[in-house]
Amino acid sequence: MENIQTSRAQLRRRPRVCRQFTERFFHGLFLMLGLVTVGCVLLITIFLVLSGIPAIRDIGLFDFLLGDTWESTAQDPKFGILPFILTSVYGTAGATLFGVPVGFFTAVYLAKLAPLRVKSVVGSAVSLLAGIPSVVYGLVGMLILVPGIRTLFHVPDGASLLAAIIVLAVMILPSIIKVSVTALEAVPHEYEEASLALGATPVETYFKVTAPAAKSGIAAAVVLGVGRAIGEAMAVMMVSGNVPNMPSIFGSVRFLTTAVASEMSYSSPGSLQREALFSIALVLYLFILLINAALNFFLKRSKEG
Repeated sequence: MENIQTSRAQLRRRPRVCRQFTERFFHGLFLMLGLVTVGCVLLITIFLVLSGIPAIRDIGLFDFLLGDTWESTAQDPKFGILPFILTSVYGTAGATLFGVPVGFFTAVYLAKLAPLRVKSVVGSAVSLLAGIPSVVYGLVGMLILVPGIRTLFHVPDGASLLAAIIVLAVMILPSIIKVSVTALEAVPHEYEEASLALGATPVETYFKVTAPAAKSGIAAAVVLGVGRAIGEAMAVMMVSGNVPNMPSIFGSVRFLTTAVASEMSYSSPGSLQREALFSIALVLYLFILLINAALNFFLKRSKEG
């Protein structure tokens, strides 16, 4: 009898031991994957710092960041990236200004107002838009948007900062819409029911209750959109003219990303030109880090408030 009871106790103990082992295994696996991600970020950071600092030291920090002339292949080369910095800032800000409101209102419509059939069709279109390669955006912009700007505004060349802003605004829409829809749908329905019970209309509820409750997810969507806008190269290279001018809305310009992409292929290994291109990549990387840090700071501050 005692042997039977001991066997039963062992059988009951085995599933518990298996569950504990499984939990520990997956906990260790997820921890390892997280450390791998952090390690990749650290390796990229170290590589960019080691590759970009020598050119900044040789050129001079202020001459590099505040110089307004980029002539990397001239007999007396100059490596001023201020036009690239301003172009990237203006282009990203313009794309965000146009893309974020459109993406947010589309997300609210899809998450709360759209019929199921419309939501399915538009959601499929958004997913398809997210899967289109950037070179296709650039090709469509080069064949349709650039001639349209030239004809509409009577400018010599439609390849300009305006064309790049429009293309980037379209490209960031899928990221903003999909993440915002997920965040809005994750808000508990009790919030909306309480608002409706107090006499608010559905539209007021969605914009004054649901959207504020989902602001962290919407902010993450904006961060993803800004990251794609500031890091895009191929599409903006095809529609911006890729000329190192100081930025103007109808002028041909060059972004930080396109400066690296357009000259890296023919720069000599070990030359100051290639080192300067790595320095541009370092500046771009720091820009993205600062944008993410600033948005996270304001989000944390708003939550504490």
